[in-house]
Amino acid sequence: MYLSIIENDRKYIAETYNRFQVAFEKGKGSLLYDVDGKRYIDLASGVAVNIFGVGDDEWKKAVIDQLNNIQHTSNLYYSKPQTELARILCERTGMKKVFFVNTGAEANETAIKAVRKYSYNKYGEGRNAIITLENSFHGRTMGALSATGQPNYHVGFGPMLGGFVYTPANDIEKLKEAVKNNKCCAMMLEFIQGEGGLNMLTEEYIKAAAQLCKENDILFIADEVQTGNGRTGKLYAYMHYGLEPDVITTAKGLGAGLPIGATILGEKLKDVFTLGSHGSTFGGNPVCAAGAISVMNRLTDELFAEVTEKGEFIKNELKGAKGVKSVCGMGLMVGIETDAPPADVAKKAVENGVLVLTAKTKVRLLPPLNIPFDVLKEAVELLKQTIAECSQNL
Repeated sequence: MYLSIIENDRKYIAETYNRFQVAFEKGKGSLLYDVDGKRYIDLASGVAVNIFGVGDDEWKKAVIDQLNNIQHTSNLYYSKPQTELARILCERTGMKKVFFVNTGAEANETAIKAVRKYSYNKYGEGRNAIITLENSFHGRTMGALSATGQPNYHVGFGPMLGGFVYTPANDIEKLKEAVKNNKCCAMMLEFIQGEGGLNMLTEEYIKAAAQLCKENDILFIADEVQTGNGRTGKLYAYMHYGLEPDVITTAKGLGAGLPIGATILGEKLKDVFTLGSHGSTFGGNPVCAAGAISVMNRLTDELFAEVTEKGEFIKNELKGAKGVKSVCGMGLMVGIETDAPPADVAKKAVENGVLVLTAKTKVRLLPPLNIPFDVLKEAVELLKQTIAECSQNL
């Protein structure tokens, strides 16, 4: 069966993914099973999407109940699930309004439009530069790709959209220069650069960036596409630093497996969009919104404490393990620098029945937030063995 799946994939699907040699058929919670019935422990959760694992009963009920009512209306009409989700997001963040989309890239596109429109309304033409960081990743649509500070993603797709300024992460002086030398309307930051190598911004840098924004009427966009929805041990990563961003972008875990994203707007931006100035056919789809409501209602302080505890367990177990150079991360977003190439570790891990990701020079872990401790312990032991095996072959 594997052979036919691989052959059809190569024949009919654009070859943009360097896939692992495994095809999954079913799963439950943190366990997945391939078409031959082999069991795998999931420490990837569909790249931070399946935050309650596979086939979660509570989430599934919310989705099916809504599906039995109506699967889609257009945004020409009101929708109870959509308005309820917006209320929850605003009340839990202190923000004012929400625009719903389908992906993280679209959430960032919306944020780009919002901050530029605010600056245009207040200052007129020309004040439109957005500062992002080197090694950032904000998505693959043209606006989000232009915001992404990784030139390798730009090759072949130019010209990139203008108005983006890239500066090194954790270099406050360079950030000040970028603000001084450009007519800036916003900064867009990931607090942990997931796709960029699981690089963590320092608290000093984050607070300096927020202060620069405050002093210069520059809008602060918190890109929480990967770090959001409980992943770091808080509802959103910015909450670790006592910040009040002007825009929050979120997706991935919000839908727990269905495509939904949100651009959450603060006081300055709550009325920036007017009738007809932006839109999305599927944004806030009632089925996706119903699932997201279920997710949000389960993201509690008790769960966040559990996420933090599990993250510390992973880091403590891996620090000093054979073949491990260093471990970093926050909550259940963990990066492991290994002696062996991360791609080799990830490939061997699949063979050993555990699923992990890579991020440049690191192995990346993004397990379901509710992974049972006994399953997590088994997975970490398998991962330690895998890393040790790969280091022996160097």
